[in-house]
Amino acid sequence: MAKKGIYKIVFIQGSEVYEVYAKSIFQSDLYGFVEVEEYLFDQNSKIVVDTSEEKLKNELKGVKRSYIPINQILRIDEVEERGSAKIKKNKGDKVSSLPNSDLIGKFPKK
Repeated sequence: MAKKGIYKIVFIQGSEVYEVYAKSIFQSDLYGFVEVEEYLFDQNSKIVVDTSEEKLKNELKGVKRSYIPINQILRIDEVEERGSAKIKKNKGDKVSSLPNSDLIGKFPKK
C-alpha cells in the first residue's frame, strides 16, 4: 500500500495568498472546485506564536471540508513534511486571479 502524502495548497483568498497543508485533496463533484479535507497545523507548542497560522487555525476551526474554486488555486504540491500554514499579502504585480463570474457581462460591449 502506498504511503499517503501531505499536500501543500497555495490559493488566493481575497487580497491574500493562503498556504495550507492537508492530508486529503480531490476534484469535487461540484464543477470547478477542489475539495480539501483534514487540514494539518503545527501542533508543537512554541514560545513564539505564528500569528498567520493562528489566524488560519481559528478561521478553519470546525471545518470538515473546504471547496476551493479551481481558478483561485495557484499550486498544489505533494510534500514529505508539513510546514507552517501562512497567509501572505497578495503582491498585485506578481499574482492575480481571474475575474469573478459576477463581473462577466457587466463590461460595455464594443
